[in-house]
Amino acid sequence: MNESIRILLCEDEENLGLILEELLTSKKFVVDRCMDGVAGWEAFKSRRYDLCLLDIMMPKRDGLTLAKDIRSVSQDVPIIFLTALGMRENVLEGFRSGADDYIAKPFSMEELLLRVEAVLRRSRSESTRAMQHEYHLGRYTFNVTSQTLEIGETKRKLTTKECELLTLLCQFANQTLERSHALSVIWGVSDPGAGDFTQRSMDVYVTKLRRMLEEDERVEIKNVHGKGYKLVLPPEESVL
Repeated sequence: MNESIRILLCEDEENLGLILEELLTSKKFVVDRCMDGVAGWEAFKSRRYDLCLLDIMMPKRDGLTLAKDIRSVSQDVPIIFLTALGMRENVLEGFRSGADDYIAKPFSMEELLLRVEAVLRRSRSESTRAMQHEYHLGRYTFNVTSQTLEIGETKRKLTTKECELLTLLCQFANQTLERSHALSVIWGVSDPGAGDFTQRSMDVYVTKLRRMLEEDERVEIKNVHGKGYKLVLPPEESVL
């Protein structure tokens, strides 16, 4: 069951890191162990991970900073913090940095495994919900699989990029889709200050989608100044 699950383990205490690596490997997880935050960031950028276990107090780049970096390019990968810090503000800061769970040292190996399994189950459940194939946007029906947008007798075929962007907007329906997140997920741009041409390209795609949705005035893609876009749906409607 765990053979294809890859975990990024960032722990600067060598003995504890080795114990955790051996434990997780014995449970058929694939583990990449790093001893500082910089090495962890380089590892994260080089491959896909299903879970990140991050110590907070690490040299070169602490776990909180690393978690923020990870969240800047991926909103989906689960993060569990490992830390000796037990103060309430540290816990809150951990969750603000994007943590899914938090376990304070010293902890039992059994507790760690239970936390890992619980977070992975939650993540798989959320991924299943995210893989929705059809959305209802007012009077429109958007089918992700066939890449079509339909209203009445009119059915329009979307390009791959149009489909990807509309899917992301649907997943954030009535919420703000941050520009940096869309650029990262669809165009692979991790630096919000870079890729001006790509950002202009995204604006063009947003304009195209707005035109496609004009036949139902209750459905709108709004600009959120300085942040991104929001797909606004009528309150009685649902994307489900």
